[in-house]
Amino acid sequence: MRKTLLALLLVTAGGLAQAQVELRDGHPQRYTVVKGDTLWDISARFLQRPWKWPQIWHVNPQVRNPHLIYPGDVLSLVYVDGQPRLTLERGDRTVKLSPRVRATPLMEAIPPIPLEAINSFLLANRIVDSAEAFERAPYIVAGNAERVISGKDDRVYARGRFPNDEPVYGIYRQGRTYVDPQTREVLGINADDIGTGVRIGEEGDITTLRLTRSTQEIRIADRLFSTEERALTSSFMPSEPLRTIDGLILDVPRGVTQIGLYDVVTLNKGRRDGLAEGNVLAIYKSGETVRDRVTGEHVKIPDERAGLLMVFRTYDKLSYGLILQASRQMAVLDRVRNP
Repeated sequence: MRKTLLALLLVTAGGLAQAQVELRDGHPQRYTVVKGDTLWDISARFLQRPWKWPQIWHVNPQVRNPHLIYPGDVLSLVYVDGQPRLTLERGDRTVKLSPRVRATPLMEAIPPIPLEAINSFLLANRIVDSAEAFERAPYIVAGNAERVISGKDDRVYARGRFPNDEPVYGIYRQGRTYVDPQTREVLGINADDIGTGVRIGEEGDITTLRLTRSTQEIRIADRLFSTEERALTSSFMPSEPLRTIDGLILDVPRGVTQIGLYDVVTLNKGRRDGLAEGNVLAIYKSGETVRDRVTGEHVKIPDERAGLLMVFRTYDKLSYGLILQASRQMAVLDRVRNP
């Protein structure tokens, strides 16, 4: 978070600082940060568009690490050269212990978004580019003692090409293939998480693994992939896409069609379309097609804005996003556009 936010603050000091932002009706003049707050929550208290936060953040050079915000800190709305700015006053975040005085931080800096809503999801989901990638991956050939179903702490045996320097592997089963509803292009395949295995031996082309985790029964022919080293951190900030985005919600990985606050969704746009982690998109509820009883024609009702999401993981052709605002119920195939 530090580097990215600091970079955004430097940009703010330039051209962005001249842009007028819309303050929310009834916004506070002062706000004390509490445990459980996120930067998105606080921004929404002051701004109509929370992702415009960097444009009103006023760096206070007297405050250590002014780009980090902690519970107990006080934010005040002031005006500098006619423009609204938020200033930071540090709260008391130390405890004094006797007989020797020692200062200990009580709190961690608040995150940009509610990370707990997606941390468990990130451990278990990934996108694979094609069916061929599954076919090339190592696979479970047998379980211990001729078992066809295995679980945590069992040994399993696998065949295929294993990188020599990778000790830990995720075990996956081929899931849904994502196809763009408009172009019919295959965008990727959802790899269903089954478990995790550690390599403990090799003989010929057979590798032995010990299962350290399983979410369901591990079966013969399940595939193994190197662990995806893309753990989510708070190093991104909500921002607008640099390119025009006009996409669709393809899926809700938890297996439902109706979408609400803090749900994770799959989008049919990715890095090649200009999406980056932290980008905010508006969600539009698809308008119904109705029959005009006067003319007999079929007409489409305009799409209505229904919420906001933030992209937190991108692949080449697909992305995962977290719903951060929901004014009405949303569904698969609703549109996503620049906010």
